[in-house]
Amino acid sequence: MSLLEVKNFTLELKQDENWNPILSSVTFSLNKGETVGVVGESGSGKSVTALSIMQLLSKKISKITEGEICFRGNRIAMIFQEPMTSLNPVLKCGKQVEEALLLHTNLSKKEAKRKTIELFHDVQLTEPEKVYSKYPHELSGGQKQRVMIAMAMSCNPDILIADEPTTALDVTVQKSILELLKQLQEKHGMSIIFISHDLGVVAQIARRVLVMYKGKIVEQGETQTIFKNPQHPYTKSLLECRRRLKNLTVLRSYALTLFKIQNLNKYYEIRKTHLFEKQTHFQALENINLDIYEGETLGLVGESGCGKTTLGRTMLRLIEPNSGNIFYKGTNLLYLREKELRSMRKELQIILQDPYSSLNQRLTIGQMLIEPMIVHQILSHNKDRKKRAIELLERVGLEEAHLHRYPHEFSGGQRQRIAIARALTVNPKFIVCDESVSALDVSVQAQVLNLLNDLKQEFNLTYLFISHDLSVVRYMSDRIAVMQKGKIVELNDAETIYYNPQTEYTKKLIESIPVI
Repeated sequence: MSLLEVKNFTLELKQDENWNPILSSVTFSLNKGETVGVVGESGSGKSVTALSIMQLLSKKISKITEGEICFRGNRIAMIFQEPMTSLNPVLKCGKQVEEALLLHTNLSKKEAKRKTIELFHDVQLTEPEKVYSKYPHELSGGQKQRVMIAMAMSCNPDILIADEPTTALDVTVQKSILELLKQLQEKHGMSIIFISHDLGVVAQIARRVLVMYKGKIVEQGETQTIFKNPQHPYTKSLLECRRRLKNLTVLRSYALTLFKIQNLNKYYEIRKTHLFEKQTHFQALENINLDIYEGETLGLVGESGCGKTTLGRTMLRLIEPNSGNIFYKGTNLLYLREKELRSMRKELQIILQDPYSSLNQRLTIGQMLIEPMIVHQILSHNKDRKKRAIELLERVGLEEAHLHRYPHEFSGGQRQRIAIARALTVNPKFIVCDESVSALDVSVQAQVLNLLNDLKQEFNLTYLFISHDLSVVRYMSDRIAVMQKGKIVELNDAETIYYNPQTEYTKKLIESIPVI
C-alpha cells in the first residue's frame, strides 16, 4: 500500500478576483522509502502540488474542485525553495531548529541543543557550534539552505518534500546533500518528493519522475527510462534545453579594462560569545586582484561561503571593503562621494540571488519597473516608461497582464525573471548576475541566458556572472575565475578551466557536476 496517494487532484487559485485552474487531475503515488522527482518549468504546478499536500494553501485563495490526497503516516516535513525568506531574521539559527525540536519532541532544552548541533554537522555545516549562535544574515545562501534542511530533518518525518533544496548550493555541497538525503532515507525508511528544475540532480536521486506542464502530469515513470526515451514533446524539449547548455561559448574580442580591482580585502568581526574573549575576524576577501574587460562575461564560481557574493557586492559598493582599490572606467569608486556614486548607480546593477526578498511586496510589478526609471530620469513620460516595462516583461517571458500583480502571485522562477527585468530598466553597462538563473527550470533558464546574451550584444553589456552551476557558467562566460576561501585560486578562459583545470579544487568542482 502506498504511503501517499494523490488522486485526480484538481485545484483552483483566486487571482484578480477570478478563480483560475492551477492543477488538473494530478494523480500519483509515493511508496515507503521511495524518492519521486518532480520536474517542469516555473508555474507548472510543482510547488503548488507540494503546498497542497502540506495543507499550507489558504482556503481564501484556493479551492479543491475534485480529487483527494491520502496520507498513511505521521509526519510530513518540507524544505522550502527560498531559505533567505524562510528563516526568521531575528532568531539565531540554532534556536530556530531547537524550537522545532522542543515543539515536536520530548527533548529537554539541553538535549535539543545537542541534537541541533548534531544535525548541523550532518548537513555539512562547518563549525556547527558557531553556526548555532549565528543569525541568518551572517550565513551564505548555501549555508542557510542547509540550516533549513537540518530543521526539516529534525523530527524524522515519514515524507520529506524537498522543493529545490539544492538550488542555492555549489556542486560539491549539492553532491554531499544528495548523499546525505540518501543516507537519511536508508536509515529511517523515509520517502522523498524531490522538486527540481535541474534534471541532472533529479537523475542522481529519484527512482521515478513526474513531468509537469501547465498543472498536469504529462509523463511519469522510471527516471532513466523517461530521460533516455521521453515520449511527450514537452519532456523532449526539457532534455533538449539541458543539452544545449553544452554548446561552446565563442570568445569575443575585448581590450578596454572596465573594472580593475587591486588588493581588495574584506573581513568581518566575529561576534564575541564572552566579554573578555579576544576579537577574531573572518576574512571574506583576501588580496583580490582582478580585471574585467568591457563586453565580456566573467564567470565566478566556488563553494558557498567562498566570497563570490561578497566580491560582487563590494565591487558595487553595496559592501564597503577594508582595504584595496576598485576602479571603474578609470575612476576609483571608493573615493566617490554619495551624490557622485548615486549618479553612477544606473550604470552598475545587480540581479540578486533571492528574488522574493529583493522585491518589494507592497508594490505591483509595474510600479517596481517604472520607479527606477523615474529616479534615474529614464524616458520623459510615464506612458513611455510603462511601454518600456511591458517590453522588458515580454523579453523575459512574462506578459503585460503581470504589471498589475504583486510578487507573491508568482512562482520562484517568475520572480527571478521580474528581478532581471528590473535590473535592465535603467540601461546599465555592467551587471552582477548573482545566481540569476538558479531558481529557473532548464527551459526558462535557456531563454533567460539567451536573453542576457542578446542584451549583451545589443547594448555592449559586461557581466560578472556568479553561479554554482559550472555548466551554465561555462556556457555564458568568456573567462572563469575560481574562488576558494576568499581568494581567486584560478583564472583562465572558460574552456581551459572546464577541460584542463590546474588546481585540485577546480577539478573537484568539475567532478561534482551531476550528469544524466
